Amino acid sequence: MLVQKQIFLLGFFLAALAVGSLSPSEGEQKKENAIRHVHDPCIIRQGDYYYVFSTGPGVLMRRSKDLIHWEFLGKAFDEDVPEWAKTEVPGSKALWAPDISFRHGRYYLYYSVSTFGKNRSVIGLATNRTLDPASPEYQWKQEGKVVESFLSSDYNAIDSNVVPLSDNQDALSFGSFWSGIKLVKIDSRTGKPAPGAPLVSLSQRPSPNAQEAPFIARRGGYFYLFVSFDTCCRGSDSTYNIRVGRAKTIEGPFVDRDGQSMMAGGGTPVLATKGRYIGPGHCAVLQEKGRDVLVNHFYDGESKGIPTLQVRPLRWDKTGWPDAGPPIE
Repeated sequence: MLVQKQIFLLGFFLAALAVGSLSPSEGEQKKENAIRHVHDPCIIRQGDYYYVFSTGPGVLMRRSKDLIHWEFLGKAFDEDVPEWAKTEVPGSKALWAPDISFRHGRYYLYYSVSTFGKNRSVIGLATNRTLDPASPEYQWKQEGKVVESFLSSDYNAIDSNVVPLSDNQDALSFGSFWSGIKLVKIDSRTGKPAPGAPLVSLSQRPSPNAQEAPFIARRGGYFYLFVSFDTCCRGSDSTYNIRVGRAKTIEGPFVDRDGQSMMAGGGTPVLATKGRYIGPGHCAVLQEKGRDVLVNHFYDGESKGIPTLQVRPLRWDKTGWPDAGPPIE
């Protein structure tokens, strides 16, 4: 247990160093096409633009018309951390691992608030009518706390993702290390669970439990659970890699291509380190008519391990399993 705790503390400490570099200068953004200093991206489309949100003070925003040329828009929120969240999690400095969805005429932006090495964490929510900062309707409304974990909990309430289930109900998955990936049903309008709503376990690995960042996509009668194995946030020494399992129901059981349960450490490889693309992970899937794309960050081995945005086509074989294609560049 002591070794496991030390691993947690080291990983989160190194992550803190990474977060501190996630607010790029204007010059850096112009020079690097706004793809540098991106951690934990999520993606959605509104009109002609794709919008990416990522970890950083106030949640960082970018947009693109072609998934290649990106414009840095700055912070989604004026505050680095909303006041309510500072009260819930003293010492929090930035907002982690956002998730974006569109329901009932509003955009739902979830984010995580925590401190390194601890699982006193909360997932918060803000809503908006539009993602275009130039629109007169652009105004984020803080909706407060969605779920939380405590130092006594056996899970960690960060790294959220929402998947629609019906007109009135969605599912929120989340989790990092500890006892793995959890899921709770939420109201699709409030974006929050009913009081006392049960948590369901979806995926878990043996100690040191290096698994986090769930994303669930639906395709061909299956729910596909993407997760990130191993360690992020160590630059060129990162070992992150993306795995997947699938199930007929949102609550599982999720199994990999070989039939191994994800509750027993299973997970079919989707994307791993290759060449300069080190430690790819914390992915999101954008499903459009005619194509799916995988969005993730990686650590650029040719640029001092800087966390960098990457977009790839997500291909599906005849048996219904996904594979990441070459980067869209």
